[in-house]
Amino acid sequence: MKEILEKISSYNLFNYLLPGTIFVFVLAKISPHNFIQKDLLIGAFLYYFIGLIISRVGSIIIEPLLKKWKFLIFADYSDYVIYSKKDEKIDILSETNNMYRTIIALILSLVLVKGFDWVTVKIGMNDTWQSIIVLTLLLALFLFSYRKQTDYITKRIKAHKENNNTQQSV
Repeated sequence: MKEILEKISSYNLFNYLLPGTIFVFVLAKISPHNFIQKDLLIGAFLYYFIGLIISRVGSIIIEPLLKKWKFLIFADYSDYVIYSKKDEKIDILSETNNMYRTIIALILSLVLVKGFDWVTVKIGMNDTWQSIIVLTLLLALFLFSYRKQTDYITKRIKAHKENNNTQQSV
């Protein structure tokens, strides 16, 4: 367990494991759902996965909404790639920024779970349909996450190509 924890980056710790752990403990206090694990290793993996889901809610739902509402304005990605090499603090600031987005997603996720519970009780939805809805939403969340990650990789490659072409023409 110690070796696993030593290999977890600060990004993974603050954007996945910590939010997942907080979510599980708060959820157990405010709802009938209890995902708290007695086995620390299983708990670490489960809390990490739940944190990953929460982080994706932030990335796929919250970030685009805040951009659309013009609450956030992002720098051009190619500029980010270039300037993060010149200023190491940009990566640290970006990691902190993502942590804040994940905390927002953590709070929203708790509200959504409580709201989902309330709706399912009000309409008398059975466990099978609840499971189907949750799994379908998770599938959609990770499909969009996969697309977004692929777009980032493509943008990063494009930014490196543009940077190399600029340097070669000088």
